[in-house]
Amino acid sequence: MFNIVLVEPEIPANTGNIGRTCVVTGSRLHLVGPLGFSLEERALRRAGLGYWRSLDVTVYESWEDFLARNDLATRSADARLHLLTKKARKTYAEARYATGDFLVFGRESTGLAEGLLAAHPTCCERIPMLADAQSLGDADDWAPAEGQDHRALLRQDVCGNFVDPEDYRISALNLSNAAAIVLYEALRQTGFPGMGPS
Repeated sequence: MFNIVLVEPEIPANTGNIGRTCVVTGSRLHLVGPLGFSLEERALRRAGLGYWRSLDVTVYESWEDFLARNDLATRSADARLHLLTKKARKTYAEARYATGDFLVFGRESTGLAEGLLAAHPTCCERIPMLADAQSLGDADDWAPAEGQDHRALLRQDVCGNFVDPEDYRISALNLSNAAAIVLYEALRQTGFPGMGPS
């Protein structure tokens, strides 16, 4: 069994989709607060469909609460953490996964906190993606008009992703896509039924 950890998630539909993926793979979902929505929100329930009642989910007040309750507060626990970020050299496919590992994803608008990444540099992994100019024909349309406040660009695109006002980069994967990609690689490596180990 794997553990999917969402740190301060903001979009309920992403969390609902990830919850459904956890149920069908036998994974556990950990939600680290503060959450950007109520667990009673309709979008969360709709995305999770009938799976939500079957979901093994735990909610935490903070990152420190999560570490303490899962016995991950020591340096030796780093081997069980996989921090997914665009700011890593190692890719998720280069990582080695073991049953019980924690796949950690940050909030949709900002990702994982810089301090968290700096405290666990060997745990950082990324999903390779093409640059906006290569993957999106209309990437230039996202640049601000002359005189426009750059903060106005912090908005969601049609996939629920956020535009980063600092580099105008459009994220190509939403949180639920990213979680599924990494989880299925971890499951493949550990011999999930129907998937051979690497």
